[in-house]
Amino acid sequence: MEADFAVELGADDETLEFPWAEDGGLRYYDLKRQPELLPKLEEARRVPELGGFLGVINSSSSILETAKCDTWSSTEINPEEEIFGAAHKFCSYVDILFSAGTCRYCLAEYEQFAKRVTQLLKRAPEIPAAAEFLLRRAFYHSADEMQEGFYITLYLFGYGDDEPQARRRWALRWWARPPDRRARGLRQWPRRFPDRGDG
Repeated sequence: MEADFAVELGADDETLEFPWAEDGGLRYYDLKRQPELLPKLEEARRVPELGGFLGVINSSSSILETAKCDTWSSTEINPEEEIFGAAHKFCSYVDILFSAGTCRYCLAEYEQFAKRVTQLLKRAPEIPAAAEFLLRRAFYHSADEMQEGFYITLYLFGYGDDEPQARRRWALRWWARPPDRRARGLRQWPRRFPDRGDG
C-alpha cells in the first residue's frame, strides 16, 4: 500500500489543543482511561471498524491514545490518487499521541514512530489504499500549565469503483499488522494482515 510521512510544524499548520473543549455538540472522550465511553462515540457507532481500531490503540497495554477522529466518503480524486484507477474513496483521520508525558514532548520519538510505521505498512499486501502520517504541534493542558508538544494525524484512504468497495478496502488497512512485532512503538498496531481478498 502507499504510505507517507511528513512534518507540519509551520505557523499556519494544524495544531491540537489537548484535551480539547466541547465544540458544537462534539466533545472529547478519554478512551484511554474510560474505555466504557467508546460506545458513546458517534463515529465508532457509525463505522464499527474505526471503533475497533480506537479500542486497540486506547487499550491499557498500548503506548498510544487518541484525541479526535472522523470518517467520510468522496468522489474527489486528486491527481496523485489517479494511480488507483478509482471513482470513489473512503477516508478517515485519527489524531494519535503518546500516553507517556515525556514522549509527548519529544519530536524525535514521534519521528521515529511515524517513519517506522510508514516503512512497515509499505510491506503490507497491495490493495488500493493509502496512509499518511502528519507530525504536528500540540498544546497539552493540565490544571496549572500548558506545555507544547507534538501529535500525529493518521489519514487513511481506501479506493474503489463505488463507495462500498472503497470502504471495504479502507477497512482492511485498519487491521494490517506490521510484520515485526518487536518494533518499538508498534506493539499495539491492529492485529494482522488480512488473508482475504480486497473486495
